[in-house]
Amino acid sequence: MNSRFLKGVSHGIPIALGYLSVSFGFGITAAASGLSALEASVISASNLTSAGQAAGVGIIAAGGTLLEMALVQLTINIRYALMGLSLSQKLDKRFTAPHRLIASYGITDEIFAVCSAQDKPLTPAYMYGMILIAMLGWVTGTFLGASAGELLPESVSSALGIVLYGMFLAIIVPPSRKNKSVLCVVTAAALLSIVFRYALSFISAGFAVMICAIAAAALGAWLFPIKDEEAEE
Repeated sequence: MNSRFLKGVSHGIPIALGYLSVSFGFGITAAASGLSALEASVISASNLTSAGQAAGVGIIAAGGTLLEMALVQLTINIRYALMGLSLSQKLDKRFTAPHRLIASYGITDEIFAVCSAQDKPLTPAYMYGMILIAMLGWVTGTFLGASAGELLPESVSSALGIVLYGMFLAIIVPPSRKNKSVLCVVTAAALLSIVFRYALSFISAGFAVMICAIAAAALGAWLFPIKDEEAEE
């Protein structure tokens, strides 16, 4: 078997193990929203986006529209396009257009971080190995979580469902403690979410997520602009 593929698999094993535990929480959430283990697994296999999937399941449970779903996913997942543009500078010459399209399926935050840290150009085989093992971990965890959610008592399922939100907190808390701009954006998004939850509850959850994300990001860009190199000079 291709040595670069095996290297990608070895680098992706820690990601897969992390995904296994986190996606278990998503599976619990999906089951609580009325989705079967198979349906939840198909969602995980076709998306690979924890925040997008969590928001999507909420929209499905609330009976949201396809337009709402599309706009929310675009808002949450637009960062992956930027990651793809960044990685394009590190790709091997063997990365033809079809390879780029296939690899774009598996660009997640963790895979992007590992690929960005590589010294040598990224080959299709290396990325395929990493994406494959990471995807298997994510889908397996989702299936196990959703299956458990169908069998366990509601109280236990609710308790286990907090795993996914714990991951979100683990992502935002460390940078918020180090960077006041991140803290400002996170706080603004949280406050706006509370307003939508209790004062503007007539607005659907999907549009509320989208508005909160865009408004908080715009506030952060306005209060803490990043000057380009020419401006600094």
